[in-house]
Formats: sequence, structure tokens, C-alpha cells
Amino acid sequence: MREDRARTALAGWLHLGVTYVVWGSTYLAIRVAVREGAGWGPFWLGASRVLVAGLLLLGVGWLRGRRLLPRPGELAVLATSGVLMWVGGNGGVNWAETRVASGIVALVVGTMPIWVAVMEGVLDRRPPSLTLIGSLLVGFGGLVVLSVPMLQVGALGNLAGILAVVGGALSWGLGSILQRRRAVALSPVVSSAWQQLCGGLGFVVVALALAEPAPRPTPEAWMAWSYLVVFGSLIAFTSFVSALELLPTPIVMTYTYVNPVIAVLLGWWLLDEPVTTTTAVGMALILLGVFGALRFRQRQASEPAARS
Repeated sequence: MREDRARTALAGWLHLGVTYVVWGSTYLAIRVAVREGAGWGPFWLGASRVLVAGLLLLGVGWLRGRRLLPRPGELAVLATSGVLMWVGGNGGVNWAETRVASGIVALVVGTMPIWVAVMEGVLDRRPPSLTLIGSLLVGFGGLVVLSVPMLQVGALGNLAGILAVVGGALSWGLGSILQRRRAVALSPVVSSAWQQLCGGLGFVVVALALAEPAPRPTPEAWMAWSYLVVFGSLIAFTSFVSALELLPTPIVMTYTYVNPVIAVLLGWWLLDEPVTTTTAVGMALILLGVFGALRFRQRQASEPAARS
């Protein structure tokens, strides 16, 4: 019995390790694909990536014998959450990385649990606790610290990128709340497939509306795209779902702390992105704010169990 538990725990930690490293590295891959001269526009990158990944995931669901076609109500939830998470969330990240370092983008995205906790409080008409207010202020302080150097040098384009990522984090958070509160009776693989397909169509609409140039990726950019499809959308997603099944949710949610740190280190190591004292202070404040928000949500989740 103990051996089975140990094997289960080991498998869970291996899956979580994949989630740590791969999702942390996707910010670097996006930066490689969309930086100047790489040949991918941010929205065509998103469209091609998630459409291919969605079709592959549907194939996986078919091989596993899962129900593939959502009911009308399920499709509405999947389409709405897919557009919010992929077009709004990932699209904001893609666009921002045309002008902002990948590590900084990852740090800003890392504030998402704070915004999710705030939005859920508003939806439930629940007054915020002092812990949540403090977490919000600390996390916001980290964003200010990261933004001040850009204001000092007049880099308004970079500041616009920061704001786009904040908007993307809000959009992804709202999509995840919708998905959690309107659960569908499809397997996680099939559900993700339809979300990515709907998000991909949304990306196409945005790319056409903005007249984004047709992609002409360099070989390096094609490699980054392939990495995003295979490792970011397929392998890491499967590992994340598996980790949720094998480990307690609070442990799995630690990916929120680890991903930004990995992204900053990889950007510094491989793309020579600067890691300054300001970056370190901003990172510390954001991670502290996220820690407080996750503690707040964990305490809330345990309250009903304690009452019952």
C-alpha cells in the first residue's frame, strides 16, 4: 500500500516538474517566434498553434474513446471560455512579447491568481478580506516596480505591453472562472481541444481584422512554434491534468510561483534579457501577492468542509 502511494506521489511530482519547466519556458518560445524579424505575427502565431493543438487533442480523445461532440450548452461555455483564455489571455501575451522581455511578461501573468480571487469575490458578492486586499496591493506594487523604469525612459510601447498582459491575465482568469463554474461533461482532453479550436477561430478573426501580415517564419521561429504546439499545448497540458489527479490542488498550484522564475532565468540565459534589482524586487512582490491570494482561496475552500 505504501509502495503504491509512493509511486503515485512520484508520478505526480514528475508531471508537476514537467508543468514547471515547460510552461515556464513557453514565454521564451513565444518571444523567439514574435520578436522583430522572426516572421510570426502574434495573432497568426496563436491561431496556428491552438488550431493544430486542438485537432491533435481531438484525435487523442477519439483514440481514447471519449465523447467528442459537445452539446449546445457545453459548446457555448467552451467557446466563450476558449476565446477569453486564448484570444484575450494568450493573445495579450503574444502581442506584448513583440515589445517586452519574456521574463517580465511571465511575472505580470503570474498575478492572475490575485485577479481571479478578486473577480470571484465580486461575482459571489463577498466583501474582500484584509488578506486579499493586502495581496492585491502587494501584487500591484510589483507591477508598478516593473513599470517605473519604462516610464523613466519614455518606453510607452513597453508600458502598453505591460497593460496588454494585465488585460490578458484578467481575460484568462475570467475564462477559467467560467469553465470552473459551468463545468461540462467532457473529458479534460476533449474540453481543451474545443476551447483551443474556438480560440483559434477567434485568433483568425482578430488577425484578419487587424490585417496582420501573413506569416513568414524563420527556421528558428518554426522551431519555437513546434515547441509551443507539442510541449506547451500537448505535453504540459496532459501533465498538468495528471498532476491535479495525483497531487493535492494547493501543491499543483505552486506552478504559479515557479513558472515566472523559470521564464526570467531562461530569458536571461538564452536571450540576454536583463535581470536587474528592479526585476528582482518586482518578482518578489508579485510572488508574495500571489502567495497571499492562493492562501486566501485555500482558506475559503476549507470553510464549507469545516462547517459541515
